[in-house]
Amino acid sequence: MTSSAVATVPLHITGNPRLGTWLSVADGVVVVHVGKVELGQGILTALAQIVADALGLPVAALRMRAAHTADGPDEGLTAGSLSVLQAGPALRHVGAVVRTLTGGPAGDLTDYVARIAALDPATDLCEVAPAAAGPAVAVGLSEDRLDLPDKVLGRPRYLADLRPEGLLHGRVLRPAAPGASLVSLADLDLPGVQVVRDGSFVGVVGEREADVDVAIARLAAAATWSEGHELPDEDDLSAWLRAGPHDEIPVLDEDGPSAPGHVATYSKPFLVHASIAPSAGMARWTDDGLHVWSHSQGIHGLGLAVAAALGLEPDAVTVEHVENAGCYGHNAADDAAFDAVLLARAVPGRPVLSRWSRTDELTWGPLSSAMTATIGADLVDGRINGWSYDVWSLGHTARPGYSGAPGLLAGAHLADPVTLPPPTDPPPVAGGGTTRNAIPGYEVGPRHIAGHRRTNTPLRTSAMRALGAYLNVFAIESFMDELALAAGADPVDFRLAHLDDDRAAHVVRRAAELAGWGGTLPDDTGRGLGFARYKDKGAWCAVVAEVAVDHAVHVRRLTVVADIGLVVNPDGARNQLEGGATQATSWTTTERVRLDRRRITSDDWETYPILRFADAPLVEVELVEGDAPSLGAGEAAQGPTAAAIANAVHDALGVRVRDLPLTADAVVRAIEAAE
Repeated sequence: MTSSAVATVPLHITGNPRLGTWLSVADGVVVVHVGKVELGQGILTALAQIVADALGLPVAALRMRAAHTADGPDEGLTAGSLSVLQAGPALRHVGAVVRTLTGGPAGDLTDYVARIAALDPATDLCEVAPAAAGPAVAVGLSEDRLDLPDKVLGRPRYLADLRPEGLLHGRVLRPAAPGASLVSLADLDLPGVQVVRDGSFVGVVGEREADVDVAIARLAAAATWSEGHELPDEDDLSAWLRAGPHDEIPVLDEDGPSAPGHVATYSKPFLVHASIAPSAGMARWTDDGLHVWSHSQGIHGLGLAVAAALGLEPDAVTVEHVENAGCYGHNAADDAAFDAVLLARAVPGRPVLSRWSRTDELTWGPLSSAMTATIGADLVDGRINGWSYDVWSLGHTARPGYSGAPGLLAGAHLADPVTLPPPTDPPPVAGGGTTRNAIPGYEVGPRHIAGHRRTNTPLRTSAMRALGAYLNVFAIESFMDELALAAGADPVDFRLAHLDDDRAAHVVRRAAELAGWGGTLPDDTGRGLGFARYKDKGAWCAVVAEVAVDHAVHVRRLTVVADIGLVVNPDGARNQLEGGATQATSWTTTERVRLDRRRITSDDWETYPILRFADAPLVEVELVEGDAPSLGAGEAAQGPTAAAIANAVHDALGVRVRDLPLTADAVVRAIEAAE
């Protein structure tokens, strides 16, 4: 490797150094092979803009190839608002190397593409000094999304739309409760389907979807299950989380206050992803190996997990990404893919498309953990002088391969089970999970901050957008408002007095200014502010909520100001922030998993309601202009939005609601507690 190349070669290039892993040419266009996946967030459009600049080509001259384990780079998970930060530098480097090797975009487009096609795909990208970047042709522009035309026009694009030759449809019978095993199954005559059974795993495959749907319903009525695990009391989740046992997660211990003058406790319930379309997977076994189609966020990890669960060589499993209903976090995509693998094993050579039901999706997909936190602080002359923070949670990742186990739902139901390990957290360098954003972004004096992750759980939890940052920011920013009230200060001024970060102070001031902070509002209407820097090293985001409260909490308007560094696609970044704020509004005002002793009972849209279009707030987003390194936008708004809404409810009613969601019942309980 030349010395000039060493400083510019990104981390993700070094494991995939061959040019052919990243670029090829087909049908007169440059095909870009990416390791990050499209989840509806527009990432392939943004990455196409980066490659276009690097190559000196228009976006229209590129085709973005979906992630593929046998034909593309391994860039890990598409998660954590890191895709531009991780994949962008790698693709810039690839483009710069191509410019070096070809002489750049001199001459007409056809000639340049032909010169790219003539390059040796085995070229080691680390051995070529990259050319200097040319003038920008795409970055910074709101290029049209590459994925939207098919979606708007209803063209087949999603995994559930796939109809390869010889396709069979599959369904899987879920246990009656978490931890339940199959005791007996009546022998039924089920026309048009083949029953597949391995221990407590039961499924059906057939030519017609109607037949497999009827068959799985009849099998459900004919099955007898053991009792299963006892679930926690949904009305006392905080006590259950605090009861332990725990893995302790020390974060900071600067001799913070042991008996603080101001103390408050906050909580959130379990949540589900609630994608509009349930998860799906497709698989086919042939003499050449196993091919899997999945909307997983980590196709390489999924391939390794499938191989480990079935005792296969890793290179015998190929996984190809195909979009499905978008999801920001670990939903049931990997589990649905493994269902398809197990069903397809019974019909070699035939592809099997396995779709989950709505009930499956709401009750068997990984959950976002319930959480609770207690904060204490001392005020001296109107300033915070000492801070303590303890947060309790389950783990926030159980993705395939974490903890050295496959982590696939159906694996635990096989006759030779592959057990599901308890959920854990990403490492601190990746932002953590339980303690993500547990450190306040303010000058607060000596701090004591710790996390407590319960290790004994009957429920599977994993990553959902923002992980623990949603509760932690909600708690910290709600408490900042409480401290401002105790200090007799305006909430915006109080925050600014404790901020020594100019970029943080700017988004707070600007959000307040745009939202008309301090202006007159109607009765029973309030404004509230929330702020955080995501993962303490990502985007800065401030949100002001305008909320009306009558028989329910109505979020009328959200003003979002974010500093995400260099903006690759302004429209895409605004969409991500608007979508995140809207989703957080649904979590904050509406969503909650319901439990009885043995099972999750919120199994349809009536029992697990989400925000309706009629209740969606107006969201106005402003991006801070800058040329600092790009930071992700997708998870920056969740916590600040929750806190802004809660603080606005207090501004409207004078009542503090500390337990999510902010339903009418929660508000009434808070009023009664304050009397």
